Amino acid sequence: MKLSDFKYPLPRNLVAKFPSKPRDHSKLMVLNRADESIEDHRFYEILDYLNKGDCLVVNETKVFQARLFGKKEKTNAKIEVFLLRELNAEENIWDVIVDPARKVRIGNKIFFDNGKLWCEVIDNTTSRGRTVRFNHKGDFFKIIERIGITPLPYYIKRDATDKDKESYQTVYARVLGAVAAPTAGLHFTKQLLRKIDNRGVKVVPVLLHVGLGSFRPVEVEDLTKHKMDSEYYEISPEAAHIINRTIDSKHNVVVVGTSTARALESSVTSDGHLKPSRGWTDKFIFPPYDFKIADKVITNFHLPESTLLMLVSAFAGHEFIMRAYKRAIKEGYRFYSYGDAMLIL
Repeated sequence: MKLSDFKYPLPRNLVAKFPSKPRDHSKLMVLNRADESIEDHRFYEILDYLNKGDCLVVNETKVFQARLFGKKEKTNAKIEVFLLRELNAEENIWDVIVDPARKVRIGNKIFFDNGKLWCEVIDNTTSRGRTVRFNHKGDFFKIIERIGITPLPYYIKRDATDKDKESYQTVYARVLGAVAAPTAGLHFTKQLLRKIDNRGVKVVPVLLHVGLGSFRPVEVEDLTKHKMDSEYYEISPEAAHIINRTIDSKHNVVVVGTSTARALESSVTSDGHLKPSRGWTDKFIFPPYDFKIADKVITNFHLPESTLLMLVSAFAGHEFIMRAYKRAIKEGYRFYSYGDAMLIL
C-alpha cells in the first residue's frame, strides 16, 4: 500500500480540544470484522464486549511535563526546550527539541525556574534537535513535574492548563517516560476498570514510552522505506504469563491502543505466544500484517497518513477502516487524542 491510500479530509471542528466528561461517556464506534458491520455506542458500554476469561492489555506509561520554557544566557531570549528522552540519568543528559533553533548553539546555556535550573547544549542532533546536560542533581522528574507544561499535541490549538495534567493521563499511568499519552486508554475511569475486573477480565499492564515519533509524518510514498523512531518497552514475565494463558484458553486478548499493540507484536515467539522482554522497538505495522496476539483492539480516530492509522488498517482492513472514518465524520465523532474511541472486534 502507498502513503496516499491513507489520506482523508477532516473538518477542523472535529478535532477535539478537550476530553469528554466523564471520560467514559465519549462515543464508541464498534467495528465487527466478521460481517463488516458498524454500530454506535458510548464507551462505558465496552463492558458488553468483554467476557470472563478475557484479558485487557493496557500501556502503563505516564506522561511527564516535557515542555520547558527558559531564557538563553546573556540575551534572555525565550527558548522552548521539549524533552524527548533521557540518555544518561547519572549525568542528566537529554535529547531535546529547541525552538527557535537558530538561536541555540553548542555551548549555550538556557536557564529555567529563575536560574535554579539550567542546561548546556553539548551537541546538535537534527535541525531542531539538541543534546543537553542539566545541572540538577537528584530527582530530575520531580522538578520538571513542577515547572514543566503538559505536552499537548500540536493539533490541539490551545495552551495546556493545569487540568490537562490529569486529563492527558490515563487513570492507570504509573511509569514516567512518555511525551505523548497512549490516548485509547484515556477513556477508562477507575469505576469502569472495577466493573471490568468484577466481570472476570484481567487487566494486564505492559509498557511502551510513547515518543514524538507518534506524530512524525510519513514522508515516503513507499511505506516499506519509512523508518520508525525507537521507543522503549517492557513486557514483564507476569504479563506474558497472563496473556499466554488467555491465548491458550481460547479467550480474547483485548489490546488498548496502538502503542500497546506495537509492544506486544515486538515480542512474539514462533508459536504465536508472548515472551517477556525489554528494550527498544521501531516496529512499523502497516497492511498487510498478520497480528499474532491481539483479538480485539481499542483505539482512537487517527491523523490522515499516520502510522497509527496504518496499524489499525492492518488490523481491521483498509477499506473497512476508511468507510468507518467516513461515517465517523458524517456522524460528528470527535477525532485525535481527546476524541472518541473505536473498538475493533
